[in-house]
Amino acid sequence: MVDYIIVGLGLAGIAFCEELEADGKTFIVYEDNSQQSSTVAGGLYNPVILKRFTLTWNADEQLAIALPFYNALEQKLGVKFDEKLAVMRRFTAVEEQNMWFEASDKPKLSKYLDTKLVVNTNKSLNAPFSLGRVKKTGRINTKKLLKAYREYLESENVLRKERFQYIDLIMDENSVRYQNIKAKKIIFCEGFGVNLNPYFSYLPLKGSKGELLMIKAPNLNLDYVSKSSVFLIPQGNDIYSVGATYDWKDKTHAITEEAKAELVEKLSKLINCDYEIIDQVAGIRPTVVDRRPLVGIHPNHSQIAILNGLGTRGVMIGPTVAKQLYNHLTHQAALPTEIDIKRFEHMQPKVSNNKIN
Repeated sequence: MVDYIIVGLGLAGIAFCEELEADGKTFIVYEDNSQQSSTVAGGLYNPVILKRFTLTWNADEQLAIALPFYNALEQKLGVKFDEKLAVMRRFTAVEEQNMWFEASDKPKLSKYLDTKLVVNTNKSLNAPFSLGRVKKTGRINTKKLLKAYREYLESENVLRKERFQYIDLIMDENSVRYQNIKAKKIIFCEGFGVNLNPYFSYLPLKGSKGELLMIKAPNLNLDYVSKSSVFLIPQGNDIYSVGATYDWKDKTHAITEEAKAELVEKLSKLINCDYEIIDQVAGIRPTVVDRRPLVGIHPNHSQIAILNGLGTRGVMIGPTVAKQLYNHLTHQAALPTEIDIKRFEHMQPKVSNNKIN
């Protein structure tokens, strides 16, 4: 018997595994690589919404937990994946500069917005109105993190690389059974894949498809993240990711010419050097209608919980909500109402004969 079964190993699954390990709990993880949002994510941690110059939701708390979390993971795995990159907002007019200065006067934003504008000296970058620097930013190389963590779990013999079969999940009074494994609780961290989960498919996780381009631009020489209508993120060796698009209708992982054309057009306004497109990737972000995570215990089965809906800022949000869920399950600490799935209880389907309709 183990303490927990975890289904899904993106950012949410990793963060919850770490909570379990820190408390000496045993677990088994099921991961079939069907969801790609964590793999293709830009991985930025940035406390400011740069379109409107406002603070992101719970930014202070999330950064205070996330940064030590990733530092400890780097030490544990022996892999460097936290890159301290500056994020620069490209201004398109003097009016935007003025909005930046107004925002920087606000107490909650002043520690994140540098009031000294950066004059652009990069001839390959179109930024005639200078740049604004956001403090306390960086990038988690999610692809490198996921690879290293999966290898770690394999070495511990607790990773099952297979699709979870919901039909094989059996409820006991205070535990669950899945095939030959018995556990006290099961946590679903499936990202957009939760829409196929019969226990939580009622939750309004819409999902938004995002596509990124990978380009090689030897003459760009950019050592920071540039934000305009798209993010331009250096990956090393003259390679940059460009993204991302938002598509609320297409729920496939197929790359599209439409997204490519959109990103190329926006990129043409940002840089003026030659580049080569070397890759294009797509994933479905687990976004919720009210833009808050889906965390909590199933209304009819206390042995089942969910940790999902991290959206576009999963690297910042994941460690905090994983800790909140674990404390809720283990110490009966109250979940913040804004993330608790109880807010969607009215959408829960009727139950008859112990089966979900």
